Amino acid sequence: MSVNEVTLKEKIGQMLIVGFKGTELDGKEAIVQSILAQEVGGVILFDYDYPTKTFNHNIKNPEQLKKLTQQLQYFAEQAAKAHSNNLSPLLVGIDYEGGEVNRLKETYGFPKTLSAAELGQGSYEQAALHAYDMANTLREAGINLNFAPVVDVNVNPNNPIIGKLNRCFSADPQKIADFAAIFAKAYQACGILCAYKHFPGHGSSTGDTHVGFVDVTQTWKEYELDPYKALLNQLHNCDIIMTAHVVHCGLDSRGYPATISTAIIQDLLRNKLNYDGVVVTDDMQMKAIADNYGLQEAVRLSINAGADMLVFGNQLSATPQDPKEIVNIIYDDVLSGRISENRINEAFQRAMRLKDKLRATQSNPMLSMSN
Repeated sequence: MSVNEVTLKEKIGQMLIVGFKGTELDGKEAIVQSILAQEVGGVILFDYDYPTKTFNHNIKNPEQLKKLTQQLQYFAEQAAKAHSNNLSPLLVGIDYEGGEVNRLKETYGFPKTLSAAELGQGSYEQAALHAYDMANTLREAGINLNFAPVVDVNVNPNNPIIGKLNRCFSADPQKIADFAAIFAKAYQACGILCAYKHFPGHGSSTGDTHVGFVDVTQTWKEYELDPYKALLNQLHNCDIIMTAHVVHCGLDSRGYPATISTAIIQDLLRNKLNYDGVVVTDDMQMKAIADNYGLQEAVRLSINAGADMLVFGNQLSATPQDPKEIVNIIYDDVLSGRISENRINEAFQRAMRLKDKLRATQSNPMLSMSN
């Protein structure tokens, strides 16, 4: 098969990771149409359905989940064949941190998990065993991207969305780097992409970006960058960093949340910390972004700031976000010069590095992703 040139709209589609509701697919669903049209590069799965406050979103049990991920990949492969390109596999992502933030619960038939805080109080050997168990659970389920490990420093134990949920390995940046490296190595060995989060540090916040603006200017500590500095120089490295929606006026004098901040993504993460991997946003529908910026403005700002992939979880909005609308918004901004085509090409190349890595491990399961 000759590989076609990927169109600008197809490149833009690879920048989007979206959530959808459904535990099985028959081909008629909106998400399937988006995949077939190559308007998304990935999906994110949830168990809890936020609008209905029930646990029936994407995940029932291991057998059902494995079938769902196989169906998703089948449609991605069909799309790649129809378009004569290599934009499959689909990134199938999840928040599988263990403990409180765990979409693969024991009650559904998945193995029990420990929180980062619990693991951080134990040995590195125990953490490694647990990390490989979690990585294998993901692999068995057909999930190829975990939005973990959390490398936030437990600066504020009363932090409602981080510390209080036991999502930090430690208050010691070096210990966090050590534990995160253990998880990164396990995920890579099992063919799972992983993401360090939430840059530049959410551990000192006193609020939750799901519900509104969170300003860490007065509480953030310089050492919240230390886990990133330690991890980015390691061989077994996660290929993705997820941004926080926190505001830090010392890092960005304009007061933009990190997700849409050129000063934080480009100047600090890219230039100062020399990071050249994928930058993915936290959910763009969280209130810190959605209540303060229009969709077009938020998307444009985040891409121009240096974000390569944008997450729309479709949990926090009244109606699901149609990926086609976002593709068209970005496309129009490129045509009008508000976003440079170079920026899209750069993001696309980074996204393709992830997919190349996944393809390499699929064709040779014995090949560690770190090789």
